[in-house]
Amino acid sequence: MKFQRVENLRIDHDITIKEISSKLGLNRDVYARYEKGVRQFPIDVIIKLAGYFDVSIDYLLGVSDVSEHFKGQREIRWEDSKKA
Repeated sequence: MKFQRVENLRIDHDITIKEISSKLGLNRDVYARYEKGVRQFPIDVIIKLAGYFDVSIDYLLGVSDVSEHFKGQREIRWEDSKKA
């Protein structure tokens, strides 16, 4: 299953696969496989991505079309990504 919404969010925020994988502490190729749907995202990575993009997990996974704010603790902040 390709995670098109995750890819779209990344592109909309002008973030490369290399940048997001670095922020998540993942190898670039591993992250690319997750995004392309070759491998399934681990739940901890899904939670971090939802916090990073400030969207609900349901929205991130395509379960909902309503982009609600993330309600958990954001480990990676958008502001932090601009410093890297």
